[in-house]
Amino acid sequence: MANNATKNKNKKPSWFRRAGAKIKETFSELKRVTWPKFGTVVKTTGVVLVIVLAFLVIVTGVDAGLTALLELLTSTGA
Repeated sequence: MANNATKNKNKKPSWFRRAGAKIKETFSELKRVTWPKFGTVVKTTGVVLVIVLAFLVIVTGVDAGLTALLELLTSTGA
C-alpha cells in the first residue's frame, strides 16, 4: 500500500487540471496589472505609427535608389 501512495504522490496532475491552473494563474496575474490611461495609449500609439511611417519612407527610398542603381548597371552593358 505504501508503494501505491508513492506512485500517486509522484504522478503529475491531468492535462485539464494543469491547463485550468494556468488559466486561473493568468487571470489572477491580470488583476494585478496597472493598465495605462486611454490618453497615454493614444499618444504612444501615435508615436509608434509615426516611427513606423518614417522607417517605411526610409526603406522605400533605399529600395527605389538601389533599384535605380541596378537598372543603371544592367542597362549600360547592353
